[in-house]
Amino acid sequence: MPIGEALRLAQDSELDLVEVAPMARPPVVKLMDYGKYKYEAAQKEREARRNQTQTVIKEMRLRLKIDPHDYETKKGHVVRFLKGGDKVKITVMFRGREQSRPEMGYRLLQRLAGDVTELGVVESNPKQDGRNMVMVIAPHRNQAAQQAQIVERKKAKAAENEAGSEAAPEQEMRPLAPQAPPKPAPIEPAEADQA
Repeated sequence: MPIGEALRLAQDSELDLVEVAPMARPPVVKLMDYGKYKYEAAQKEREARRNQTQTVIKEMRLRLKIDPHDYETKKGHVVRFLKGGDKVKITVMFRGREQSRPEMGYRLLQRLAGDVTELGVVESNPKQDGRNMVMVIAPHRNQAAQQAQIVERKKAKAAENEAGSEAAPEQEMRPLAPQAPPKPAPIEPAEADQA
């Protein structure tokens, strides 16, 4: 179709003539409302952005000479962050002569990684960064989705229970039809032993 005829057809139908594939021979064009197309594309992009999950990096700082109880407390925080679907940046801070023993910090980080291995995976191995040693642990990919599903199920169940309790007031549980008492088993006559 000649370009002039296509333009006239677009003007008659009050649409725009949009070139879809300019490199094709012959070039491919389409009649469409270009403003509406741009608006719908922006809506789709906005919806996709809304559905994305923001990954948050939480930080946990440890000292090399950490007490066992304090270690358990910090580990509990890391577990909570990983269950929430957040990444955790763990920093071991060295002071004074501790800086000459980075292998102790490495062991501490490996111990923590081993303790939370069922909840997360080490994303970046321990690295010395000046006076600090840093490691990043990320939650398992499917775990965040599982947590979201569990939360939604709990909400749905709570709403269902709430709706059920409002719809039907508490009633006494009883069988629909009256039941007769069970019949006793027939007694067989005893055989007489004659000897």
